[in-house]
Amino acid sequence: MTGTPQQPRRAKRLGFFTRLLDDGSAIDRYRNALDQFARAEEVGLDSVWVAQHHFHENEGGLPSPFVLLAQAAARTSRIHLGTGIVTLPLEEPLRVAEDAAVLQLLSGGRLELGIGSGGTPSSFPPFGHESADRAAIYDRHRETLVAALRGDTLTSDDGALYPAAPDLLGSVWEATFSAAGAERIGRRGNGLMLSRTQPRKNWTDPTSPELQEAVVDAYLAALPDGVEPRILASRSALVVDTEEEAARWVRRGIDRGRTFVDAQGLEVPAGVSETELLAWLDIHIGTPEQVLATLRTDTILARATDVAFQPHPIDPPHETVLRSIELIAAEVAPELLDWAPALPVPANH
Repeated sequence: MTGTPQQPRRAKRLGFFTRLLDDGSAIDRYRNALDQFARAEEVGLDSVWVAQHHFHENEGGLPSPFVLLAQAAARTSRIHLGTGIVTLPLEEPLRVAEDAAVLQLLSGGRLELGIGSGGTPSSFPPFGHESADRAAIYDRHRETLVAALRGDTLTSDDGALYPAAPDLLGSVWEATFSAAGAERIGRRGNGLMLSRTQPRKNWTDPTSPELQEAVVDAYLAALPDGVEPRILASRSALVVDTEEEAARWVRRGIDRGRTFVDAQGLEVPAGVSETELLAWLDIHIGTPEQVLATLRTDTILARATDVAFQPHPIDPPHETVLRSIELIAAEVAPELLDWAPALPVPANH
């Protein structure tokens, strides 16, 4: 039985999301991410998230999220560790279940398992798949993953997933752009992961938050009775100390965002201001006051249970990202989301 649309009841959780696109080598990217995760825990954030990408270093720097998050688990004690997402059609689902179960055990139950069908189309053939088949493969792999986590018998001699991780079933998230996808996710009782921006073809199309309203409505309407909603809204935000510094990063954000505009074949009308273009690109850059002003127009943030801020597509240097994490925690999230920093874990925990 499904319920009617409802507002999330759980307390808001604040997260940091990275695609590991720092300038530098792979090891620089991984070390920076681990430092950023540690800083996020220090300032009281609730979660950190990583994206999985294969082959294309300019799209994302991490093919093996569980390996990195295991290292993050060793460096932290409280913060939740999320995959946003594991590209499930390109993975052996039983191995995903096993890796997730081990990480769940070693981290003390801190894994948030985000999965999806997305990924760069050219990444599919090396794994023996065609991008056009991703939806069907995803459905099969998801069913296998869930069966393993549930503890179903997997072998002829009654073997099941080891270590067992049935609690992970309550920490599964699925990503979608569409209301139809959100309805399916809601029926399954999983968490809903919203992208930082929605696909749009025309300058006059509705904004990403406006488009996501229908996605959230469909999800909430499909949730079984008694299942609490979990809605993660990811947003691009870079918060800095001064307006002069913000102006420098605005130019970089526009330059990098234009590659997205060009890929969509969108013609930007003459006379569009930088502020208007950043808003269309769903990028928030500025001092705490400036970022608060632009984020307050985002109606989805009030409906989300979890909000994760990412520095992409600006992708500034490591020190700038660390400072942004601090400013978001200290000056943006408490006012915007009525969020409070998590308490540190006691020493004897």
